[in-house]
Amino acid sequence: MYIPKAFAETDTEKLLDFIQANSFGILFSQHNDQPFATHLPFLLERSAEGPGWLWGHLAKANPHWHNLEGEVLVVFPGPHAYISPAWYEEKNVVPTWNYVAVHIYGHLSLTHEPAQLLKIVEDSVSFYEAPRPNRWSLDDSREHIQKLLKGIVGFKIEITRLEGKWKLSQNHPVARQEKVVKALRQRPDQNSLEIAGLMAENLVRRRGDE
Repeated sequence: MYIPKAFAETDTEKLLDFIQANSFGILFSQHNDQPFATHLPFLLERSAEGPGWLWGHLAKANPHWHNLEGEVLVVFPGPHAYISPAWYEEKNVVPTWNYVAVHIYGHLSLTHEPAQLLKIVEDSVSFYEAPRPNRWSLDDSREHIQKLLKGIVGFKIEITRLEGKWKLSQNHPVARQEKVVKALRQRPDQNSLEIAGLMAENLVRRRGDE
């Protein structure tokens, strides 16, 4: 993706933390010589020797998996918010959009092996049920799950490259950024509040570096 220097985030651990916190992504590849995308939850497996792997599964009825092995792109969108030029209280300014996103490039391989499919499902349930006060247990439906495994295809993506873009008005003066943070904090939607928080963190970090 296009990433101006001011917006580039290159800290690998920060990018991986973001993926883990925003793990519902979009898998892109070519299918029958046309772009094809599938929205999926992903599981991140980190490695001490590199970025690691992404695991997941698709419905066997989804034609995407038929030509899926090879190089793929996975996009993990984060919070985003419209930035009104009225907040700057200045002339000769224009609207923009602040957002955070991570792109993963890697090599995908498929698996149809029942034991591997079951592990992907078990790990997914464990990860996504963990924050819940009343967790659903796979053990209660294991026989049913075994039947459903015949209807999915698993995959593993070896991560070869990460890109991170934190577009948070870093190219504007501090005073202007502070006005944006104040305005965003007055909006009711969660996206605006999250972007305000990220901008505020950047400003604290910037003051510490000065």
